[in-house]
Amino acid sequence: MIETENPKTTIKEIAMKQYYLGIEFGSTRVKAVLIDGEHRIVKSGDYTWKSSLENGVWTYHMEDVQTGLRTAIRNLGELPGAVSAMGISGMMHGYLPFDKDDNLLVPFRTWRNTITGEAAAELTEVLGFNIPQRWSIAHLYQAILNKEEHVSKISYFTTLAGYIHWQLTGEKVMGVGEASGMFPIDSKTRDYDAAMLDKFAALDKVKEYPWDIRDILPKVLTAGEKAGTLTEEGAKRLDVSGNLESGILLAPPEGDAGTGMVATNSVAVRTGNVSAGTSVFAMVVLEKALKAVHEELDMVTTPSGDAVAMVHCNNCTSDLNAWVGLFKEFSELFGMDIDMNDIYGKLYNNALTADKDCGGLVAFNLFSGEPVIGLNEGRPMFARKPDARMNLANFMRTHLYASLATLKIGCDILFKEEKVKVDTLYGHGGLFKTKGVGQSILAAAMDAPVAVMETAGEGGPWGMAVLAAYMVNKADGEPLEKYLSDRVFNGEKGIVMQPDPDDVKGFDEYINTYKAAIEAERAMVKALPL
Repeated sequence: MIETENPKTTIKEIAMKQYYLGIEFGSTRVKAVLIDGEHRIVKSGDYTWKSSLENGVWTYHMEDVQTGLRTAIRNLGELPGAVSAMGISGMMHGYLPFDKDDNLLVPFRTWRNTITGEAAAELTEVLGFNIPQRWSIAHLYQAILNKEEHVSKISYFTTLAGYIHWQLTGEKVMGVGEASGMFPIDSKTRDYDAAMLDKFAALDKVKEYPWDIRDILPKVLTAGEKAGTLTEEGAKRLDVSGNLESGILLAPPEGDAGTGMVATNSVAVRTGNVSAGTSVFAMVVLEKALKAVHEELDMVTTPSGDAVAMVHCNNCTSDLNAWVGLFKEFSELFGMDIDMNDIYGKLYNNALTADKDCGGLVAFNLFSGEPVIGLNEGRPMFARKPDARMNLANFMRTHLYASLATLKIGCDILFKEEKVKVDTLYGHGGLFKTKGVGQSILAAAMDAPVAVMETAGEGGPWGMAVLAAYMVNKADGEPLEKYLSDRVFNGEKGIVMQPDPDDVKGFDEYINTYKAAIEAERAMVKALPL
């Protein structure tokens, strides 16, 4: 609590002088957000970066991690007061293994890689639980199957958020939501599933190594627990200006999935959210266990440890953004200086006037593989029938549909086969920055009401800052969902859009065309090797 010189200052006024910092390492931006005691954004700063494909592996360099961290903090500018607590979040999954001397053994392998198919399939069968290719345990086991030399030297492995938190605090811990993308979680214990740990440890190929899986995984913490303090060394890593001093409390590091759930008030049962940016995922908090194991569905958790069904797709807006960038080039060719936000707005809104089924056009936005449709590699591709209605509106609507196509295929399993119920889906991420457009397209894809909050475009880092505030301010026994409903959102539902039946029918027709054309995409991968 920040002290005040005025004894008549109210508790609310004191709270308003407290600040909370959330930092998220997304796929394209490192974003820092500072919020006040009423969870309002006070300042933000960011750093743009991107992954690179090196030796067939999608990666980020650790030097860029450090640069991104400091730049985002520096771009916050002068802070209005002391920071009471903070937290780190990042893109989930991936693989960062370290030896006993804390040396990184291989370059960071991100969630985007689809190089663990053999491991994921074998672990799914052994554990009786879907293990997607992007999960950390799949990366570890694939390295074992490949007989990679570094595996015998592993002392610890973690995710990007877990790594940064460790560097700032010295603590090898992880929020349960982020941990659920490393290894299966038992929602009853809020920890790694003990029986599955035993099954993994008993595998013949695993028993050859000197480490125990239980010893090299991060310790699991739930939302609200204290996860260490900023060390002097960590403070120097974070902020060379000295604005941020050591001793600041840190919340458990979380994944972008978990922070998105917080940012959209969707951590309670029968709520869900969709995050749409470089990748896209949908998460629904379950009332009961699913009837079957589906390779299209990840089973993860909320930051509190409740079971969540997740459809995660590796590709979303990258190809869409590339086409919009082409229109920007076109305008510059004619000497026009048009703001990118205006270009997005015009193109997106015009797409709403298009044929509901896109008029015979189809696109694949696949920069990388997409396990949901069985592809280990991807090639961006646009195609149309000779008699297709080729116009700008249909073209843009096609690429908007393509950004959500594989998500729809996965969610159709969740909603139509498993009969999972959801009251409202909350959308957040870059796709929803143009008011009403991404929202209506998503409502059509999911055939469900979609709400978008004011924080939709910056959900992740804001959600992490809120988790930091929850850690400090929660009442005894106050669950996260109550804190969010009562103190953060105050019952606000956001702007809700119901699905238009004609849009739903049109998207279904488009998906039939999309599914029929998957073989053409598969042929493109074969015809154009990397």
